[in-house]
Amino acid sequence: QVQLVESGGGLVQAGGSLRISCAASGRTVSTYFIGWFRQAPGKEREFVAVSGWSGVSTYYGNSVKGRFTISGDASKNTMYLEMDSLKPEDTAVYYCAASKGPSGHESSYDYWGQGTRVTVSS
Repeated sequence: QVQLVESGGGLVQAGGSLRISCAASGRTVSTYFIGWFRQAPGKEREFVAVSGWSGVSTYYGNSVKGRFTISGDASKNTMYLEMDSLKPEDTAVYYCAASKGPSGHESSYDYWGQGTRVTVSS
């Protein structure tokens, strides 16, 4: 069993930066990859990024590549998503999730957090 709690969402102006966090807990958390997904109002959930705790097998969705960076602190069991050059279309609820592999498909993820809202104003 893995528990995930996101934090750090908020309101930011276009062009700005924000870092959100995913605190993971559970006896087997180190065996999971942590992914970030987002869901904008009226849209389907979209893959953002995934990484292992050692930084290997890191992948990004096309819409965020070059602007977002995923990184983890294994000592704190926390995965971060640094978001730079934010655009209004990045506005969404951001979820972290745990999977046994570095997948971009939400069906591969076994555990989900409750989400944190990010709003980018123009």
